[in-house]
Formats: sequence, C-alpha cells, structure tokens
Amino acid sequence: MCRNIRRLFNYEPPATDEEVHDAALQFVRKISGSTKPSKRNEVVFEQAVTRVAAAVHELIAAMETDQPVRSREADAEKARQRSAARFS
Repeated sequence: MCRNIRRLFNYEPPATDEEVHDAALQFVRKISGSTKPSKRNEVVFEQAVTRVAAAVHELIAAMETDQPVRSREADAEKARQRSAARFS
C-alpha cells in the first residue's frame, strides 16, 4: 500500500506538488486502512491528505543537509539493479 511513499528530500529538481500529494495520499490510506473512503468520510480523508501534504512541504523546506544533491535517475537505476539481482 505504500509504494508511492518515496524519498522526497534533497533532489534536484525538488519534489513536485504531485509527488508530495501522492506520498500524502498513500500515508493517509495506510493510516486509515482504506484505499478509498466511504462517502461519509471523503471530506475528512481529503482534509487529512491536504494537511499531510502541507506538513511535508514545510518539513522539506526546513530541512538542511551537507550531502550532495541526489539524482532521481541514479536512484532509479540502483533500484533496477537491486530488483534484477533479487529476481534473477
């Protein structure tokens, strides 16, 4: 259920609003235990996603690091190599 929760900090270009929203959505799904809320819970579910996304934006903006900026392409290639080694 948490496939879309990825590292979002210290990338160039920075995480997009869509990436942050997707991670927030997956987090709220995991916490609530449902992938799609009932009609009566839709509003609070979306409010939670919005609030988590805002907290993520705030966190990323406030964090500092001395580490070099990460590359999404390099991380994706490492993941492909791990997957190939694991499943071959």
